Amino acid sequence: MDDASPVAEVTDFDPDVLREKYRQERDKRLRADGENQYVELAGRFARYAEADPYADPNFSRPPLTDEVDVVIIGGGFSGMLAAARCKEAGLTDIRLIEAGGDFGGTWYWNRYPGAQCDIESYCYLPLLEEMGVLPKEKYAYVTEIFDHSQRVGREYGLYDIALFQTRVKALDWDETQKRWIVSTDRDDRIRARFVVMALGPASRPKLPGIPGIETFEGHSFHTSRWDYAYTGGDTTGNLHKLADKRVAIIGTGATAIQCVPHLGADAQRLYVFQRTPSSVDFRGNKPTDPEWAASLTPGWQRARRENFADIVLGRPFEVDLVNDSWTDIFRSLQGPMAMRSAAPANPEEAARRAELADFNKMNQIRARVDATVQDKATAEALKPWYRQFCKRPTFNDDYLPTFNRPNVTLVDTSATKGVERITPRGLVANGVEYEVDCIIYSTGFEISTDFRRRIGFPITGREGRSLVEYWSNGFRTLHGFTSNGFPNWFYIGISQNGLSVNMTAMFDDQARHIAYIISEAQKRQALTVEPSVAAQEAWVETVHSLAVNNRAFLEACTPGYYNNEGSERPGSLAAETYAPGINAFNEVIAQWRAKGDLEGMILGQ
Repeated sequence: MDDASPVAEVTDFDPDVLREKYRQERDKRLRADGENQYVELAGRFARYAEADPYADPNFSRPPLTDEVDVVIIGGGFSGMLAAARCKEAGLTDIRLIEAGGDFGGTWYWNRYPGAQCDIESYCYLPLLEEMGVLPKEKYAYVTEIFDHSQRVGREYGLYDIALFQTRVKALDWDETQKRWIVSTDRDDRIRARFVVMALGPASRPKLPGIPGIETFEGHSFHTSRWDYAYTGGDTTGNLHKLADKRVAIIGTGATAIQCVPHLGADAQRLYVFQRTPSSVDFRGNKPTDPEWAASLTPGWQRARRENFADIVLGRPFEVDLVNDSWTDIFRSLQGPMAMRSAAPANPEEAARRAELADFNKMNQIRARVDATVQDKATAEALKPWYRQFCKRPTFNDDYLPTFNRPNVTLVDTSATKGVERITPRGLVANGVEYEVDCIIYSTGFEISTDFRRRIGFPITGREGRSLVEYWSNGFRTLHGFTSNGFPNWFYIGISQNGLSVNMTAMFDDQARHIAYIISEAQKRQALTVEPSVAAQEAWVETVHSLAVNNRAFLEACTPGYYNNEGSERPGSLAAETYAPGINAFNEVIAQWRAKGDLEGMILGQ
């Protein structure tokens, strides 16, 4: 389907020198405030998250006070998959609550110019085989992904059960009624036997807590609420209203990598404020090959997803079905280890080889910067100095060339650990004020911050127990899905389960498992289902004991959301996910289901 551009191995390097360079680059970016450097989008900053440029501002409906079997919170792919799999399990009395005006989740909100999935769309887009459709390109753009969300909604009858433009305000367990009370900003008070939380990891944007952020007198918005009324254009670009505008964008993660080329093409002047550069590899998008599409056989999507997951975990593989820059990373990282006959004799040797392969791959990434960016100082600032998976890798063929444009300036803020302050007229970095008309915040989401900030509303279980307080020192779950003291409550997302860079595959398997538990509880006429304390703590211990190597790796990384901005707060991705990965985790829960006794779960009557 798609071959990554050839890159030469860079073998002339001193590992000790690189390790020291990585340490220095990490240390100069560490901040004492850690994740608290970001502002929660509440109060005076709520507009950055709650404004909906796509929905009917005059929408209204009467409050609901009815009762349903299952409430699903979230209308992105995780929530849609939860609803679809619940329906397949025979559950029909379902209500889905979504803050946006339609399905799509992150693809409803994140319609910035250039938005595109960075995982191959044949793996990423869910339910392709079930619905008999294929995307137009190997890496679908946001319009097609949003259209696919709507297609899923129609195909599975989800529009009939959805409450759009509705935000949950609180979840409270009623022990007498054995129901969850779901309160919303529409004054709904819905009683639900089961609740499935499916908010997704990229649902709540965050802002940098830069001094003076509230004083800026120009225009500003977050990339997840792109203001086309101000910029002009659409998701394909042509931001013509910026032709006379000086624009600043703060952040150079996955979103900025995709939208900066469009801003650079259309703005009178663009300043890109960068603290830590991303690793930017070859994208190489292509139309879907009709001959390949015709050759697909039943089970093709799961086989492709599992093959991709094995490769990105460094497991031996016979064939690379995806064959792109993601899997090239792991072919490079495995090096000789990709050959089954060349397995190292011990874990220490495996780690040594992996580190050397990582150094080589990142040298290739840095060499790509040198080969593309003409100004030497700019090129140096754009080079990432860290291990490949300290941050999520990015793939784009237009981002680096954008810095060859005369109207584009990279402002490296690593020396001051970010923008120093914002003024009524612009931004100050490295002691210099940059006057601008517009500030765009490309500063990410509440992916790994404190759980309270991620969900945005209180959850109160049996005997008034707060889930936020219960999880204050890390997740306490069975398989990542449910917690003792919170009966009939389930969580889809990044928790104590098998993490995958291909999130929708992970969500789908989680949805299947949760639907199984709910349907089994109903078949057994149980009023409640929750894990025992013993089973829960045993799983927590399993996750933590397997995560030792992950923690050591990320502690040496440059700050980012993978390692809680370098802080020691419990609950990081490294410490709270099942280290053997998604395929191994799916085997664990498949065996658990096959036993048929809901081991570790308490069924209440």
